Amino acid sequence: MGRPPRPARPGLNGDEVTLNAELILSVEATPDTLISMVDRRRVMVAETVDEVVAAVLEYRRLVTGAAPPSHLPAPA
Repeated sequence: MGRPPRPARPGLNGDEVTLNAELILSVEATPDTLISMVDRRRVMVAETVDEVVAAVLEYRRLVTGAAPPSHLPAPA
């Protein structure tokens, strides 16, 4: 997946908005996926919790150049 999560709702002009994965505080299923940011804003996204976690892990791997942890499956 390689890109940060995108909100379920488009931006004001119909454009997609990408979240900064570095500023995610938590991700929860409520049953919709709700991301809490460090500034306490909350964003509902279309991806599942597992998809958000995978996207953030892939982002961190790309940024740091590290291999994925051996106990996690490689991203598709």
